[in-house]
Parts: sequence; C-alpha cells; structure tokens
Amino acid sequence: MDLEGKDGSSSSAVGERKAKTEQKTHLPPNVLAKIERNRQRALLLRQARLASRPYNPVAASSIIARPASKVVDTGGGFFLEDEEEETREVNKVVHQPGPVMEFDYLLCEDCGKEFMDSYLSCHFDLPVCDNCRDNEEKHKLITRTDAKQEFLLKDCDLDQRVPALKFILKKNPHNTQWGEMKLYLKLQIVRRSLEVWGSEEGLRQAKEIRQENREKMKQKKFDKKVKELRRAVRSSLWKKQSAAHQHEYGPEVHVEDDVYKKTCATCGHQLTYEKM
Repeated sequence: MDLEGKDGSSSSAVGERKAKTEQKTHLPPNVLAKIERNRQRALLLRQARLASRPYNPVAASSIIARPASKVVDTGGGFFLEDEEEETREVNKVVHQPGPVMEFDYLLCEDCGKEFMDSYLSCHFDLPVCDNCRDNEEKHKLITRTDAKQEFLLKDCDLDQRVPALKFILKKNPHNTQWGEMKLYLKLQIVRRSLEVWGSEEGLRQAKEIRQENREKMKQKKFDKKVKELRRAVRSSLWKKQSAAHQHEYGPEVHVEDDVYKKTCATCGHQLTYEKM
C-alpha cells in the first residue's frame, strides 16, 4: 500500500518523479535541449488554444470559485493542466440577466391613443395609428408632379427645406417601363405649402398671378404666330404681283370706221387697233 506524502501525493508517485529527475541529469546536453524545445512548443500551443476560445468578461462576483485543476504528466519532462477541467470551468461562468427594455410609445394625433408602430409613422413620420388611417381623403397620397403644380412647390421645398418630406416609390400604372413615381402624403404637402406661402390666401394670390402670366404668355405666342402668318401672306402676294401679267382679252368691239378695241378680262386694259 502506497503512503501519501505531505503534498497529498503517494510515495510511489514521488519516487517516480525523483527517478525521472535523476535520469534527466544523466542525459546528454542535446537530448535535454530537445526536451526543453518540446516543452516550450507545447506551452505555446496551449496558449494559442486558450486565446482562440470565446470569452465574455463578467463581474467578479458572478464567477464561481475555480477549484484546483488536475495536472497531467506528459512523459516528456513537463506537466500540463487538464483541458477538460478548464473547459468545464469556463462553461460554469454565470451571466447576469440583461436590462429590461422599455418601448417608446407614440401618441396618435387623431384618437389620442398610444401605439408602437404604424404605416404612416414608418413611411411618413406621421404619428397616426393604423385604425385612424384614411386613404381616401385625409391621408391621401399625391404625386410629386401634382404637388408642384397644384401647390406651387419647387424641388428645394420638397427636398432641401427642413425637415425633408418623406415619400414612397411606386411603379407607374400607365407604363411599367417608365420611372417609378414618388408619392407624398397630401396632408404634409398642404402644410409645406402653407410654410412657403404663409397662408391659403397667399397661395391663392400666387395661383392667380401665375395664371395671369400664363395667359399673357399664350397671347404673346398667338400674336407672334399671327404676325408670322401675315408676313407669309404678304410675301406670297408680292411674288404674284412681281410676275409678268398675261392679258386675256374678250371679244373685239367696233368703235368707228376701221377702229376696233378689246378689253382684258383680268385687269381691264383696253387695246385699240385699226383694220385695213
């Protein structure tokens, strides 16, 4: 029966260690150097494996106390700790529970109720829930071209004025090969037009001024076309007048004695002559 030493190891194990130590002292220097190189290489491999393992730092209070790891004799003149024991200790790490997240609820402008998300809030930043959404009238969509023509807005008013209005893209219903349409929320377009023109009265006056300018431009174009048409007619008449006239005389008329005359049917010229 083996007796235990002061460090808890058996007498047989202590004897084996002493024998290996004495054996190493009698080995040649080149063999001792090879053993040392193998030991250093094993240590480097162990450190690389430990570094590649995932590790999450936690509070010291959340880590369970680690018992003494087992030592394995490799037979090459050095000892290594049991990797399975280390793996078990790493898996025993206790993580503290994450904090409870509180959601920021939105308040609907129409009904006053809280909600988390909706179509209008997601696409147009309008705090209106899906139950209060009115696609036919209040929350109707409008194209970019109609918004510019009906409310007299420019590209800078839609894109550069803060905050820039959001829009959705939709395929053109008239032809799918054309570019996609930009659809805006008409409610936001009306608000933006009031910001640009000050009030509904200012927008109405701007529309009247623009309409007058359009009528003036149309009248100016019409007068220009009439002037060009008159010029073309006058030039054609001048060309006809400059050409040589060919008289077309009617029947001859006896004047007196041997005198006769003919009258041109076109210009009224009279030709008088005598017959012998």
